[in-house]
Amino acid sequence: MDVTTDAGVPWLIVGLGNPGPEYAMNRHNVGFMVVDLLAERVGGRFKRAGKAQAQVVEGRIGPPGPGSRRVVLAKPMSFMNLSGGPVNALRDFYKVPVERIVAVHDELDIDYATLRLKLGGGDNGHNGLKSMTKAMGSDYHRVRCGIGRPPGRMPVADFVLRDFSSAERKELDWFVDRAADAVECLVLDGLERAQGTYNS
Repeated sequence: MDVTTDAGVPWLIVGLGNPGPEYAMNRHNVGFMVVDLLAERVGGRFKRAGKAQAQVVEGRIGPPGPGSRRVVLAKPMSFMNLSGGPVNALRDFYKVPVERIVAVHDELDIDYATLRLKLGGGDNGHNGLKSMTKAMGSDYHRVRCGIGRPPGRMPVADFVLRDFSSAERKELDWFVDRAADAVECLVLDGLERAQGTYNS
């Protein structure tokens, strides 16, 4: 199936993060930040998704008319390491093929505010991806939002569960906006175009 042309089948855009206000500005929650912005853009409010442990917004992105794409924006309300269950439940409910699922997530091995898009691959130790891959295989898209490596000997778990630094926050709005643009480009124009525009 050409995933960019079959307009009747939705895309499932999953922001990975941890639920609760205490995690809201953590580096690990940049995926939530991106889908929150996408929800603003489509004019939707997150609501509980039936029996799935997730919140969703349904809408369309792109120009009005046949060029737009139907999307389901989702935030799993499990913790990060259990993301696969809620995502799989949404996949079944909305009848979304795996290649129309996009995980938006933090990435340690990419410099801060840098993006990389890809289809499939390993989880690179990311517990959210690990859970998703265990639930449905690895053939989903990823929008990888670079957060850089922890300084010195700081444990990775401490680093990702801390808020962005004051210096990082100066670029954060721009970074989240660019990541949301990359998701839209992926859905509307395909992976190759999105990689050419946003991989840096």
